[in-house]
Amino acid sequence: MDLARQEAVTWRNRALLLFDRVAMPVAVCDVYGAVLLANPAMAAECGTTPGRLRGRDVLDLFSPREAMQVERIAEALRLRHRSRYQVSVRWQAPGGIRRSGELTADPVSDTVEDTPALLVMLRVDAARDPSPAAPAGQARVTPMEARVLALLAAGATTARAARETGLTTDGVTYHLRRLSSRWDASNRTELVARAYALGVLRAGVWPPEVSDVSHDRDAPDDEA
Repeated sequence: MDLARQEAVTWRNRALLLFDRVAMPVAVCDVYGAVLLANPAMAAECGTTPGRLRGRDVLDLFSPREAMQVERIAEALRLRHRSRYQVSVRWQAPGGIRRSGELTADPVSDTVEDTPALLVMLRVDAARDPSPAAPAGQARVTPMEARVLALLAAGATTARAARETGLTTDGVTYHLRRLSSRWDASNRTELVARAYALGVLRAGVWPPEVSDVSHDRDAPDDEA
């Protein structure tokens, strides 16, 4: 691989890392609205993981309030207009919570002639319905579990999480395995998505913060 390609791969990997760490829900869609890439914050709004959003129609996930908005945007994209487009949407968040907000779509491509992709950002309205109770025990975590989850959401490695918490690396792995078993999560990305979906981590905040109501203060940490 020549130097130029190596640099391109390096910058692509850095961009993807930054994309995953952005607290705002963001996705990249094709011109027809199919999700190509989504970050954990976007997946958390849908109660799933980024990989499971791939191929889904963004307007099936977030319902437009006015159909005419979508028709005007579709016509503008067919004419290759490159403006910023906004759509008021509603959706059902994890736990049956009804939310509303605004999708902003920016056409992006390397050249004017290329068919653009859409960089889609979701702004959630500040007023939200009170969160209903999560399934028994699922949203309750020990203070140590919550701290490990927040570090994980910020991109920490097992070694760094161990240094920050005073645990051994085996201790961090123990907590992650216990959480994975409790939430039926297959990997760390899914763990982070579940933590946001269950309200353990506070949505829309960077660096990641633990929700005030998520701690099970009576449970032992079982530190390793």
